[in-house]
Formats: sequence, structure tokens, C-alpha cells
Amino acid sequence: MVYVVGHRGAAGLLPENTLKGFRHAILLGVDYVECDVHLTRDGHLVVMHDTTVDRTTDGRGAIRDLTLARVRSLDAGDGEQVPLFDEVLELIKGRVRLLCEVKGIGTEHATVEAVRGHGMSADVTFTSFYLDRLATVRSLGEELQVGAIVPAPTDFDVGRAVAVGANSIGVQYRNVCLRIVEAAHHAGLEVRAWNPDTWREQAAMVALGVDGIGTNRPDILLSHLQDQDCTRP
Repeated sequence: MVYVVGHRGAAGLLPENTLKGFRHAILLGVDYVECDVHLTRDGHLVVMHDTTVDRTTDGRGAIRDLTLARVRSLDAGDGEQVPLFDEVLELIKGRVRLLCEVKGIGTEHATVEAVRGHGMSADVTFTSFYLDRLATVRSLGEELQVGAIVPAPTDFDVGRAVAVGANSIGVQYRNVCLRIVEAAHHAGLEVRAWNPDTWREQAAMVALGVDGIGTNRPDILLSHLQDQDCTRP
């Protein structure tokens, strides 16, 4: 009964955090896609993981120092533009759900506003490594769903996630163990493993009873789940 998350779209197959990648993940049959958001210098939400454009585009510089026009002029791979967050919401609405990491500083209010503007509050979980950002999101509305990203959680971290109002924790897959899965479930939290990219790694997560798996290779996971006739949400 595990749900499948296409990490940054399908980052092991196509350029990450691009509309092309998100479309491919949707066509594969994922339940969620995952993306990261930053604000440009002129206050627009764009989808990219890093704080700079250097690694994933043909440009250079910090996103917060660049205008939207400059960011949109860059090649994010295969001729793709860096997407606006609004474009991602438009693409996925009614098709899959979204994990949105409020990656950039000060993105919380703008991200919530965008999600509400598309009528998608029920379909988006706001995630972060920083619990204060999740607290900010929760302060904007009790209906908003938040998930803590805790690479190697302790029982204390599980308690902190509950205290901030999270409904899930994302755990680096190498640090997932039965004790943490059971502690999180006892606290009412879903456990989502990231990012096992081989079937051997993914199967280990299924065996440990995680609720969801985020992966750069959703094609591998989906293929095996279908072969095993595993029931998914």
C-alpha cells in the first residue's frame, strides 16, 4: 500500500524540476511529484532545488539575485525552461498530488498563496528540513498539510514533528529502520523514504512498512509494484 513520489519529477530519467520531467512522472503513474521552490529577485516563485542556477542550467548566479526574465532565459536541460511554480500547479491539478519543499528563504507565504489560488490546499503537502518554516505554513491555516524532512530521525525528532503539526516525516532511506517506522506510526505520522533508486533499496523500504517512497527512478518502483500486484492509494 505504498505511494510513489517522483522526486523532482523523474530526476533519474529527465532534467530535474522541469515540466518535461513532471509530465513523464505523471505518465508513469506516480501518486505524487515533488518539487522545490525559490523566489527570484523580483518576487516570483520558480521551481529549482539549488539556491543557484549553476548546476542545473546553462547560467550562473543565485536565484535570489536574478530576475524572473533572466531565470526563464536559461536552459534547464533538453531545452526546458525553469518552471514557474504556477505552471507546475496547473500541470498536476487533478492528476497527482504534490510535495512542495519550501526551499528558499521567505517562500512560505507566496507558496501558500499560490496553492490556495489554484484551489489545491487538499492536494499539497508543504515540506522542509526547517521546522520553523513548517510552523509558519501552519500558522497560515489549519487546513494546510506539512511534512517534516528529517534525514536521520530520533524519537525526539518524531515528537518535534508532531508538535509542529506535521502529518508525515521524510527520512533518508539508509536511515529508515523498523523502530522509527513504528514510533512515527504510533505518533500518527506517515513515513516517507527518500531516495532509494534501485529495486533492492526500494523493496527494503516496502518491507519495513513505510507509507511512501520518493525516488529519482519511479519507473523501477512502479514496474515492480505492478508486477507484484501491490495495492496503492
